[in-house]
Amino acid sequence: MFEALNKRLETVFKNIRGQGKLTEKNMKDSLQEIRLALLEADVNYKVVKQFIQDVQEAAVGLKVIESINPAQMIVKIVHDELVKVMGEKNEPLKMADNPPTIVMMVGLQGQGKTTTAGKLALMLKHKGHKPLLVGADVYRPAAIRQLEVVAKQAGAEFFSLGENANPIDICVMSRGEAQMRNCDVIILDTAGRLHVDAEMMGEVRQIHSAVKPTEILFVANAMQGQDAVNSAKEFHAALPLTGVILTQMDGDARGGAALSLINVTGCPIKFVGTGERIDALDAFHPRRMADQILGMGDVVSLVEKAQQVVDREQAQKFQEKIRKANWDLEDFLEQIQQVKKMGPLCDLMKKIPGFSKMIPKDMDFDEDELKYTEAIVRSMTPHERRNPKIINGSRRRRIAQGSGTTIQDINHLLKDFDKMRKMFKNFPKGPKGSGGRPHLPLA
Repeated sequence: MFEALNKRLETVFKNIRGQGKLTEKNMKDSLQEIRLALLEADVNYKVVKQFIQDVQEAAVGLKVIESINPAQMIVKIVHDELVKVMGEKNEPLKMADNPPTIVMMVGLQGQGKTTTAGKLALMLKHKGHKPLLVGADVYRPAAIRQLEVVAKQAGAEFFSLGENANPIDICVMSRGEAQMRNCDVIILDTAGRLHVDAEMMGEVRQIHSAVKPTEILFVANAMQGQDAVNSAKEFHAALPLTGVILTQMDGDARGGAALSLINVTGCPIKFVGTGERIDALDAFHPRRMADQILGMGDVVSLVEKAQQVVDREQAQKFQEKIRKANWDLEDFLEQIQQVKKMGPLCDLMKKIPGFSKMIPKDMDFDEDELKYTEAIVRSMTPHERRNPKIINGSRRRRIAQGSGTTIQDINHLLKDFDKMRKMFKNFPKGPKGSGGRPHLPLA
């Protein structure tokens, strides 16, 4: 999402790196470049104007001007101001004092509202809640059926009165349904339109008045940039929005919406959609997002994701095997499956501090490579996985044929696996700070 902005800002910092101190001239030039970078990223021009003014004010003073490393000082100032622009801290979902908590999802059609409702239900379920997904979009064909499917994927309860019912009646009756099913959270999937109109706004206002939701979340597609910001302003004028969910934050848009929404609407971004998977919804943390924009990675999110999907007992057993240097391709296959649970490999790599700067520009993390590696190992017999050294020429030909790869691919995997095992043999307690977990070579 922020790759282009990250590269532009990195160029700015590089230009002043190595200079003895910040001067009025190079500071002015740097601010102009930062301003252009933000505008090109589709950040609202009023937000950019205030941002540049705040950075300039923060940079004024003898301590900054005579800094030993002016580039690092500018990075710190820009980072701090980015955090301020995006809200400074995470704003969690507000829960009602007396359940059920009612979350009303609003927004235009095609923004990912229905899918996001399911993702939010899964997130709440993982936190110990019992959510009820309510289909109140009676206008879009198959919208209710789509929500029912999403609810099943999330393992959440589902309720609707069908496409011929009144949306307000559906939402009102959902409260009683939630009580009967012991659900403590209700998520209302309201109807969207292709554009903001009086009829749409009238309906969501009636639903708001009838059910008194705890949260009203505006769902917007980050790929739409300033259009998403303008739509949010119109909804906020009609409804007391309490937060925003940005979808498709994994896309290749310029990312300006994330930097503009809070400032323009006054509503915090509470969650961001990071992929198509049902678990691809993350809490929005301004500081972590600023780290990513400036290429500093996001280790905290990486660790949190690992804690959610990785089998801790299995990981500890694997770590012990590494220490004793007796792990094999059976263990390796299990680790591949653990990595796949954490999402796309390219997203994981970008969360590692400094890693994005080390990746060649023409290098692409092809998820198929991970599939090939898994296919190769699965094409081996259990005996071969436990004893890779017995894999001779004829066995390699059979494995290549069974996995749809080449003998060279088999050779490459076995060579990398042997190197990795020897490398970790030199770390009795695992590499410091890594918990003894190996990096994953690809075939």
